[in-house]
Amino acid sequence: MTDTDDLTQRLQTERAAVETLYRAFNDKDPELVHLAVTRDWQDIPLASGQGPGPDGFKPLLAGFIAAFPDIRITIHEMLQEPGKAAVRAEITGTHLGEFMGMAPSGRSISVRLHEFHTLNGERVTATWHMEDWLALYQQLGHAPSL
Repeated sequence: MTDTDDLTQRLQTERAAVETLYRAFNDKDPELVHLAVTRDWQDIPLASGQGPGPDGFKPLLAGFIAAFPDIRITIHEMLQEPGKAAVRAEITGTHLGEFMGMAPSGRSISVRLHEFHTLNGERVTATWHMEDWLALYQQLGHAPSL
């Protein structure tokens, strides 16, 4: 195998890990997280009440699925180099369950998300993320007065 083949294989493996992390949402299967991330994966920043690692993330994911049963994450763009992936994506769904203290509204959401992942050649080791929570609150009719 050549260095080019090794690099191509690494990029494909790492891309699959990142895609599997988002597929956990789309397939409504929190167990997929274990296929995507390492045991000591860092999710930065942690959500309020979220524990560390994949086991700390799974209840958060289950909460998203309960609140937005049709939740979908669409990757619009992924930029990669070995050990790193940047993702521009969108979360969509219908608010049919309680979320962040908000009663179900029946409203649709579309929230932009930007994430930067580090990888070890096989799985995601850390994720830095930023979601447009203000847009979510606005779409659900709970935007703060400015």
